[in-house]
Amino acid sequence: MERLLIIEDDAANNQMIKEYLESHGYACTQAYSGSEGKLLFSMEQFDLVLLDLMLPGVAGEELVKEFAGKAPVIVLSAKSGLDSKVKLLSDGAEDYICKPFELKELLVRIQVQLRRQERLSPKAGGGDDGATGRVYTYREWVLQPDRQEMIAAGMPVALTRHEFLILELLVRNPGRVFSKQMIYEYAWGEEYLAEDKTINVHISNIRGKLKESGTDSYIQTVWGLGFKLC
Repeated sequence: MERLLIIEDDAANNQMIKEYLESHGYACTQAYSGSEGKLLFSMEQFDLVLLDLMLPGVAGEELVKEFAGKAPVIVLSAKSGLDSKVKLLSDGAEDYICKPFELKELLVRIQVQLRRQERLSPKAGGGDDGATGRVYTYREWVLQPDRQEMIAAGMPVALTRHEFLILELLVRNPGRVFSKQMIYEYAWGEEYLAEDKTINVHISNIRGKLKESGTDSYIQTVWGLGFKLC
């Protein structure tokens, strides 16, 4: 049974979401502040987090960064502006739902993220033969998908889940040009309905994180087409 953490300070909304999701087979833990949510997340293991932004204690925006790469986060917020969405997705949120929303839509989005997480997770097998898992390399880059870790010119690079998947796609296909649609559908695992700015922001953030290693120029913009490694 998948375990979900609901961080929502409105008690009525929190309880409504909990009861609906539990009726569909999920185990839900409730938090009513950012501080409480952060504490629970550090103490227990969750398959997915539902996160309101306007929280007492630690702000939801900070929790997105805190949880990035550790569990999928679906943001629930009344903020509907494009810049707000792009910033949160760039910081590591997997999805963003504007309030008010239908519980049925929330359920479907949760199911999509959990299915995608299952595909990305190492599959359980027979005995442990000590294998370390697949590693992808490109010039001075080393990517280890099982651990979602990257080394660039000998330096560890902290990436969000989406950033790592974007680089994984490029490294597995060096020299091939990928459109923004192709990149989005690989990294997010869903149909491309985002603004072009979403991919541009992620690529810009990746280059910024790689700048210290001197390898940020590996990602080339192919104007009018997309991106590739060079």
